[in-house]
Amino acid sequence: MTEACFCAAIPGSRPYRGGVIVEFTKMNGAGNDFVLLDNRDGRLRLEQARVARICDRHRGVGADGLIALIPSRSGQADWAWEFFNSDGSTAEMCGNGARCFARFVQKLTGAKDRITFETLAGVISASFTGDRVTVGLTRPRDLRLDQTLEVGDQPMIVHALDTGVPHAVVFVDDADRAMVQAWGAVLRFHPHFAPRGTNVNFVQVLRPGAIRVRTYERGVEGETLACGTGVTASALIAARVHDFNPPVSVRVQGGDTLEVAFVRAGDAFDHVRLTGPADFTFEGRLEF
Repeated sequence: MTEACFCAAIPGSRPYRGGVIVEFTKMNGAGNDFVLLDNRDGRLRLEQARVARICDRHRGVGADGLIALIPSRSGQADWAWEFFNSDGSTAEMCGNGARCFARFVQKLTGAKDRITFETLAGVISASFTGDRVTVGLTRPRDLRLDQTLEVGDQPMIVHALDTGVPHAVVFVDDADRAMVQAWGAVLRFHPHFAPRGTNVNFVQVLRPGAIRVRTYERGVEGETLACGTGVTASALIAARVHDFNPPVSVRVQGGDTLEVAFVRAGDAFDHVRLTGPADFTFEGRLEF
């Protein structure tokens, strides 16, 4: 079984009880938290059950996801990642995770201004300004506006956009009163979004160019303090529905404010960039 040892990290790894002790780094991007591992030598086997155990908040380190650094597979980027949700399932992309991953790579490799890395959604670029990171996302796709769906025996207007992973967006008058867990679970598994399912964002317009977002995350199966791809989808859809100009300011449930910049490309968007914090929380060791 995987056990967390919350003690000072030591260089490298060593045999222990038939396995190895491996260093990990805990980070968070606007409250969306991750365990990060260096697996450039491929020695770690990241099966779904093991990842879920590490991310368990009672029996493991506790995180919304786990990210492993691996070499670029295609040679088209500096590095690559393996990204896992807290239930051990894989995901194509995560905006907050991308910022944390970029700072993790910067710390490990000494990268200065910019890095690129491969994800299942495509190659992502990242640049650094202090503890804030800007990630250039892949071009959003599958924009669908003003869909009427039955949710809890009542019609609901739902918008959708894929920003690396699928997102649904629902505008609400008061984000504090939004039934995130109940409605989020229904929409996440709604037949309209089958078979992949969707993440679900509840968006309150604060003023022109500024929104507040609460997100129900697929794979976490609950609300998280922030979701980078959800922030991005919410900002872009708000720009279309409410005619906002870039950049759009987005306040998340954890209290942080992120910024989404973009260029309009007709009815679509291009050069989408997400800027926000990426903070180191602590380091420790895991038994593998």
